[in-house]
Amino acid sequence: MIGIDGCLQRIMDIPGARSVTLVDGASGLAIAAAGRHDLVDEHEDAAATTDVVRAVLGCPALATEGDDVSEIIVYGTSGYHLLNLVNGDFDGRLFVHVLFDEENGNLAMARFRLKNILGELAGDPA
Repeated sequence: MIGIDGCLQRIMDIPGARSVTLVDGASGLAIAAAGRHDLVDEHEDAAATTDVVRAVLGCPALATEGDDVSEIIVYGTSGYHLLNLVNGDFDGRLFVHVLFDEENGNLAMARFRLKNILGELAGDPA
């Protein structure tokens, strides 16, 4: 199992990663952050992305019974955002918001590596 700092560093090592914020989904507060938060700071990022996660989880068309949402992808003209919910025995629900540069990032590889890193954070290396 890796710690939070190690987790954030490994996420920032994924090609194209520009910033990462670990968020407490229950409160909407940033737990930790790394990288460049140019447009908004990590606290504004945490609050805004918590609203997105809550909206998706609360939407019956997107979060159907028996289908647990684990990832949300927002793709823009200059990059993409991955919101991944962390599995594990945590108080509340943690998630990470990672912003990737489209020019240097690879969506498929980023998703694969992020899933593995978050699995290790949650104590599930498989």
